[in-house]
Amino acid sequence: METIDKAADLANEAYDKIASTTHQAVETLGEKGEQLINAEQRLMKDCRGYVRDNPITSLVITAAVSFVLGRLSSRR
Repeated sequence: METIDKAADLANEAYDKIASTTHQAVETLGEKGEQLINAEQRLMKDCRGYVRDNPITSLVITAAVSFVLGRLSSRR
């Protein structure tokens, strides 16, 4: 019985460590996800501002990127 009790204790300790590590990982991923969402929102705000302030340049950039992507995709 002593061997079974030791094995059960080791299994419980391993479970506790795994649960703790998983909880820490979830918290970290949640924080990183929030940071990514905030970065995306800032980037979109900056992009809208640039397009509003430079409409002609924005159209030229859009046309050039569209042309390049069209050429790349037609080669396949």
